[in-house]
Amino acid sequence: MIPRSSKVWQGPPWRKALSEAFTRPEALFEYLRLDPSLLPAAKAAAKTFRLRVPRGYARRIRPGDIEDPLLRQILPAAAEFDPQPGFTQDPVGDLAAGSTPGVLHKYQGRALLISTASCAVNCRFCFRRHFPYADARAERDQWATTLKFLAHNPNIDEVILSGGDPLLLDDPKLAGLAARLDRIPHLLRLRVHSRIPIVLPERVCGELLAWMTRSRLTPVMVVHCNHPNELADDVLRALESIRSAGITLLNQSVLLRGVNDRAEVLSELSVKLFDAGVLPYYLHLLDRVQGAAHFDVPEQEARFIYQRLRECLPGYLVPRMVREQAGAAAKVPL
Repeated sequence: MIPRSSKVWQGPPWRKALSEAFTRPEALFEYLRLDPSLLPAAKAAAKTFRLRVPRGYARRIRPGDIEDPLLRQILPAAAEFDPQPGFTQDPVGDLAAGSTPGVLHKYQGRALLISTASCAVNCRFCFRRHFPYADARAERDQWATTLKFLAHNPNIDEVILSGGDPLLLDDPKLAGLAARLDRIPHLLRLRVHSRIPIVLPERVCGELLAWMTRSRLTPVMVVHCNHPNELADDVLRALESIRSAGITLLNQSVLLRGVNDRAEVLSELSVKLFDAGVLPYYLHLLDRVQGAAHFDVPEQEARFIYQRLRECLPGYLVPRMVREQAGAAAKVPL
């Protein structure tokens, strides 16, 4: 007999891993042996944009090293309160692009679904950290409005699941959505944008791969990896599972001050990604969201880094460096 005080986890293993994520700065500071003088600022910043870090990701961070490139991405900091001109709450014009609740229709032929508000990790540079998710989740009416919009727009042939992170939804719900998208004849591709294979690789399971590959829609997954240290062994195994299922794998990164703002780091990242079956896709300049100015790399410096990257790698390993501009018809190459 199981003792009454014992708890038996009933859900999928990745849900358990997510439930054990760090959400309190005090616990993260203790685990990583960080300078306690930085804790008050971290607690203050976490009140405006919550801390969330899976323990598996935290294990990749060097204890006691405040300059660790993975720590810098997830640690709430005093710099988030520094006001900077040109940094806004809606840096890429998402609010103006909302064609119907939960759908962003910025670019010809593609529609993006805001499927959920949650992520497995809250990156401090997130361009949607101020997004009004309560009013803009596509699944809040069981996708009915979204599907009607897509069905009545035959010029759209690709659907992009975004968020938040769409892979925080359970597989039965995602499978149901994929099946309903499959029935819209002019849709050809289903693209999933997710950081979860990088930060919570336990999420990559047979059920996930099944619903992504069982329909006629061509499946594409765009993961988000910024530094080669994020590519731990369990992450590489998850990426191999996705690739072996026949899903096209691409990566997008953000150029971040103190994280990957050196050509040598970006070169190592591209090589490790390609060895794992992932093609480097985009290198984004930082979206100028309020609270993230300390990550910004000025465009002139970014161009210099990019030129050095091109000198280090064959062309097929060089991601396209772009900036997203509100109202533009496509990403702007630099």
